[in-house]
Amino acid sequence: MKEHSPVYDGRMMDITVRSGRVEEEAADAVVVMHCEGEPRLTGGASALDARLNGRLAALLKSGEFTGTPNQVSIVHVAPGEGVRAKRVVLVGLGKRKEVSLEKLRQATATAAKASRAVGAVSFAMPVQDHAELLTGLPAASRLHDIAQALVESAILGLYEFTVYHTERKDEAKAIRRMTVLVSDSNALAQVQQGAEQGQIVGEATTYVRDLCNHPANVVTPTYIANEAKKVARERGVRCTVLDRPQMEKLGMGAILGVAQGSHEPPKFVILEYRGGPRGERPVVLVGKTITFDSGGISLKPADNMEQMKADMTGGAAVLAAIRAATRLRLPLNLVAVIPATENMPGGHAIRPGDVLRSLSGKTIEVINTDAEGRLILADGLTYAQRFKPAALVDIATLTGACVVALGNHAIGVLGNNEPLIGELKDAGERCGERVWQLPLWEEYYEQIKSDVADVKNTGGRPGGTITAAAFLSKFAGDAVWAHLDIASTDWSERERAYIPKGATGVGARLLIQFLCNRADGTRPATRSR
Repeated sequence: MKEHSPVYDGRMMDITVRSGRVEEEAADAVVVMHCEGEPRLTGGASALDARLNGRLAALLKSGEFTGTPNQVSIVHVAPGEGVRAKRVVLVGLGKRKEVSLEKLRQATATAAKASRAVGAVSFAMPVQDHAELLTGLPAASRLHDIAQALVESAILGLYEFTVYHTERKDEAKAIRRMTVLVSDSNALAQVQQGAEQGQIVGEATTYVRDLCNHPANVVTPTYIANEAKKVARERGVRCTVLDRPQMEKLGMGAILGVAQGSHEPPKFVILEYRGGPRGERPVVLVGKTITFDSGGISLKPADNMEQMKADMTGGAAVLAAIRAATRLRLPLNLVAVIPATENMPGGHAIRPGDVLRSLSGKTIEVINTDAEGRLILADGLTYAQRFKPAALVDIATLTGACVVALGNHAIGVLGNNEPLIGELKDAGERCGERVWQLPLWEEYYEQIKSDVADVKNTGGRPGGTITAAAFLSKFAGDAVWAHLDIASTDWSERERAYIPKGATGVGARLLIQFLCNRADGTRPATRSR
């Protein structure tokens, strides 16, 4: 099957930042927001209402619009009414005291989708209306952060994956242009930078969604390796791809064991971005990349197995984060380690009870072949230590137990260094991909002791997310290390404000924000273990 390029509104959308006022903007739609319970319109909404003879205020007075989160009312503008836009999209932000960047993202995505639904091909938003609502943000970067949130969430909200539709493409509606309006020209440069960052981060996330939404007969380990080579064409990136013979020579028995049952050749990808000072120790990101997970001999149930094409979300997020770092020109040294393979049953597949010798030299008893992600990460983490990382972070759709523990709204985080975990928590709060720490106490290690090898690959159902992290810690060595389990957040069964049904692209924004914070110096000192 030949490769396809997805089409989504964010990629086609032209994003412009310029000085202007929303009441003067000649777009198909202008978007303004209002807080729940506020009796009067403010900012751009008030200016539009004055020209529309109180039509927006009438919605408040009648109770038709109350400003609850993501509530939308659309007012069509007649010729000669004094407003150049064809429509005014009024969207709710919720209670003023609860307004946050996340509420702003959700409202913006909702408004963008509502504009598309009524046939608009362009929309505009004022950026400075929100500055007084988000006074908790640093004043120096407030407009930058708001502009980033507006652009990023519009791209994410408008995302659609229609590559394989052959009958509905002519009916597809698309937003072609988004304009971010700045009333104070002195803030233009700050808003422009924020919008550019929002576009880079938004497109990084949709890139992950694309990779995860493609079927596994398209996105193979070889496909991932080819994508990595494309990323390497960016400024300052070096790509190395190890094939099976090279992995055999190095002794990567863990990933090769998982790959035994598949006809698709495994690939071990290393990307190096040198944006920081020469000799500075890099941040190393390791991403689980199982391009399809059948469970192997320990076969998964048939229900929802099609979603296992997204078992490579961790690797896709790492790939996207490196690409974004190059485009943002972050002054950091970064390394991405992406072990990629399928996990399939077959005559050559590993069996429960088999023993694998990993790159580290440690032996692993395979109890369940569906606990394969930690096996490929074992070799990935061991290889990562060659770079003497300043920080080592792995990300993986690792355990169903994480879904049980945290539901579908939090990423699990565990590790051996509290400052590093704190960095990831801070990044998650800021970007909207929140993480929650689980304990990694010594008692949990008892569950992964093996009678026949150094360690076994599962400790059973109790504390499954924790024992999986305990297993990984055996291969992190002395590195400052944290593990992100995104199994609870990588796939959504329903559409939300800027989260589509299907692959969510989770992890990319978290990693990028984490890296941006490090580049900005807004992080606590990370001490060695």
